[in-house]
Amino acid sequence: MPTSHATPRRTYREERVSVLLPLPLTGAYDYFVPTDLSVSVGDFVSVPLGKRDVKGVVWGPGTNEVAAEKLKNINGLLDVPPMSRDLRKLVDWTSSYTLSPLGAVLRMSMSVPAALDPPKTRTGYLPAGVDVKDESDSRIRMTDARRRVLAVLAEGPPRVAAELARSAGVSPSVVRSMADAGLLKPITLEQHLDLEKPDWERPRPILSPSQAEAAKALTDAVEVANDQDTDEGFSVTLLDGVTGSGKTEVYFEAIAATISAGRQVLVLLPEIALTAQWLKRFTERFGAKPLEWHSDLTGVERRLTWRAIAAGEANVVVGARSALFLPFPNLGLTIVDEEHDGSFKQDDGVCYNARDMAVVRAQMGNFPIILSTATPSLETFTNVQSGRYERQILVDRHGGAEMPDIVAIDMRTEEMESQSWLAPGLQDAVAASLAAGEQVMLFLNRRGYAPLTLCRHCGHRLQCPNCTSWLVEHRLQRNLSCHHCGFSMEPPGECPECSEPESLAACGPGVERLAEETTDRFPQARCEIMASDTMQSPAAAAALVRRMQNREIDILIGTQIMAKGHHFPYLTLVGVIDADLGLAGGDLRAAERTFQLLHQVSGRAGRAERPGKVLLQTYRPEDPVMEALVAGTRDQFLATEAEERKRHGMPPFGRLAALIVSGSDAVEVENVARALGRKAPSEEGVFVLGPAPAPLSILRGRHRFRLLLKARRDSNVRGILRHWLKQIRFRGNVRVQIDVDPHNFL
Repeated sequence: MPTSHATPRRTYREERVSVLLPLPLTGAYDYFVPTDLSVSVGDFVSVPLGKRDVKGVVWGPGTNEVAAEKLKNINGLLDVPPMSRDLRKLVDWTSSYTLSPLGAVLRMSMSVPAALDPPKTRTGYLPAGVDVKDESDSRIRMTDARRRVLAVLAEGPPRVAAELARSAGVSPSVVRSMADAGLLKPITLEQHLDLEKPDWERPRPILSPSQAEAAKALTDAVEVANDQDTDEGFSVTLLDGVTGSGKTEVYFEAIAATISAGRQVLVLLPEIALTAQWLKRFTERFGAKPLEWHSDLTGVERRLTWRAIAAGEANVVVGARSALFLPFPNLGLTIVDEEHDGSFKQDDGVCYNARDMAVVRAQMGNFPIILSTATPSLETFTNVQSGRYERQILVDRHGGAEMPDIVAIDMRTEEMESQSWLAPGLQDAVAASLAAGEQVMLFLNRRGYAPLTLCRHCGHRLQCPNCTSWLVEHRLQRNLSCHHCGFSMEPPGECPECSEPESLAACGPGVERLAEETTDRFPQARCEIMASDTMQSPAAAAALVRRMQNREIDILIGTQIMAKGHHFPYLTLVGVIDADLGLAGGDLRAAERTFQLLHQVSGRAGRAERPGKVLLQTYRPEDPVMEALVAGTRDQFLATEAEERKRHGMPPFGRLAALIVSGSDAVEVENVARALGRKAPSEEGVFVLGPAPAPLSILRGRHRFRLLLKARRDSNVRGILRHWLKQIRFRGNVRVQIDVDPHNFL
C-alpha cells in the first residue's frame, strides 16, 4: 500500500518565482531565488514586503510582469514541510468559486503563523549517572524526594522541571538542587505533542447485519482509493441512518481501514459541544485520542497540532469547519458528520460551505468522502437521487430500540396560563416521566431569558447600538446582549427613552425563562440548561453530558447544541416548546432546516430499552413540516420540497449569489448598491432582486444593502459576477462581499 501520494515538484534556483502571501491579495508576487537557495512549489518561505518580513508559499514560476530591478530576493526557506499539491489546488479552486482574493483563502490554511517559526525548545532532565552511594560529596546526599525524582526518570523519557516535580510529588526546588548537584543532566527538548497512535486492530463492537453491510461498502471504497493502479479512488457516500442507528461505529470501520493503509483521516463536526462525546467513543474504539482542531485550543496547542499534521504525524484529526484547510500531506479519507448542519457554512470573510469544499478536496486528492446524517440536506439528497453520490442506509436503531412516537400539540386549542410556555398536555407528560424515574428534555431554540425587552410605559424597545437587532436579556449573566456583534450592557433601572423607573418588561421566552417556569412547576426535579452561553468549551459540555448520563439531571433544557449526537439512555420524553420558530422569516431553506432540527432533537428520545415520546407545541399542525415529522415521512417531505424548489428554480436546481454592500456611511453604501442595481446583468435566465436594505440593515456599526442574483443551474455565475463588479468603482470604505450559494439572508 502507498504511504504517500505526493507528486514530483519542480525545483527553482537562480530565477524568479511567484510567492503567494496570506493577505487579501488577488495574486502572488514575484521574487528572485538567491543563488545559494533552492526552492520548490509549495515551499514555505520568508520574503520582504515593504519594511517587514512576511511568510508565504512558493506558488509557481514568476510571471515576468515586473522589471527585474524592482524584484527582491527571498529571505529564506522555512523549516516546515511543503504545502501539498492538493491543498494548493483547493486554495485556487476556493478562491475562484467564492470570488475571494487568493491570499485570503491561503490565510485560512496558514491560520497559525507561529507554527512556521522554528520549534521552541525547553530544558529537560535525565539522570546524570552519578554514584549516589558516594558520600564524599555532601551535595548528592539522597533524600526520599530525590529518590522519587530519579524513579520517575527511570521509568520514562526526559522531562522538564515542572512536569518532573509534579510527577514525583516534589517541589520544583528539589529538581533545581539536583541539577546544581550534578545528579540530573540538562538536555534540550523541542516542544511537541505526545501523540498516541490509534490502534486500528483493536476488537470492534459487534455490528448488526445492516451496519456490517454499510461498513463493508465504506471500507471497500477506502481500499479502492489505496490501490496504486487506479485513478478512481474518489467517491461520495451518504451514510443515511436514523438517529441512534450507530452511524459513528460504521464509519469507524472506514477510519480503521484508512489508518491501516498509512494515510490520514479528517472528521468534521458541526458543534464544539459534540467533540467530547465523540472523542470518548473514538478512544474506546481505537485506544487513543485523535488530534482536535477547534476554537477552544490554546495558542501552543494550535501551533503544535498544525506542525504535527503538516509532518504527517497525526493519523486522525477531528475538528470544526476550519480543519478542512489544515496542511495534510497524505489525506486518505474525510468524514462530514451531520452533513446537513448549517454550521458548516461560513458567512464572514471567505464565504464557503465546508461540506462542499470537503467534497472538492476529496476529488482533488482522489480519495473517498463520507457524509453522515439522519436528515440529509436537499443538495445531498438530490445528488443521491441523480446517482452522483452513493448511499448506505441504516433503517433500525442500534440494539433494537424503537423510534419515538411524535405527537403535535395544537396550541390554538390549548388553554394556557398567563406567562406560561408549557402546554397542559406537556406538563402532564413531564410529570409522568419524572414519576417513572425517567429523564426529560425541553427544547427551545432561543438563548437567554427573553428575546425582547420593552418599556410598559412608552413602548420603547432596547436595541443594540451597533446593529438593527433587539438586545436579548441573559438573566443568569445579569446583562442584555446582542447575539450578532457581542455588545453587552447591564439592565438599566429605568427606561432609556422616557426615564420611567422599573418599567422594563421581558417579552417572550428564552431557555432561561423556560427553566424558571419548569423549576416552579417541578420543584423536586433537578434542572440544567444546555446552550452555547453555558457550554463554552468541550470540557464544560462533557461534564454536563456525564451528569446527564449519570442521572444527576432530571430535566435538561436547551437549544440546538443538545439536538444531535448525544446519547442519553434514560431520556424518554422530548418537549419542543415553539416548534414553529424556524418557519418564520421567508428563508428558502426554512422548512428544510426546521424539519432537520426537530427530527434531530426528537431522536434524543427512547434510544435504549424504554420507548420514547416527542410532543411538538405548534400553532401550525397542518404545515407539511409538522405533518412529515408526525407521520415519519422524511423522504416524501424531501421529495416534495425538491419539487417546490425545482418549480421555482431555487437551489439545488438553480443558482443564487448574494452581494452585500456595507460601509460606515449610509449614503455611500446606498449609492454603491443602487449603482450595482443599475448595472445588473440582464441576460436570459438571470434575475437580480434588489438593492434593498438588509433585514439587519446595520451590523457591527456598518450599514448594509443586499442584492440577490438568481440564475439557471447551467449559468456561469462567477463569470457574470466578475463582469458585473468590474463596471462599478467605489471607495475603500465601502465593501462588497460576495456569497455564492448563500444560506443566510440577513
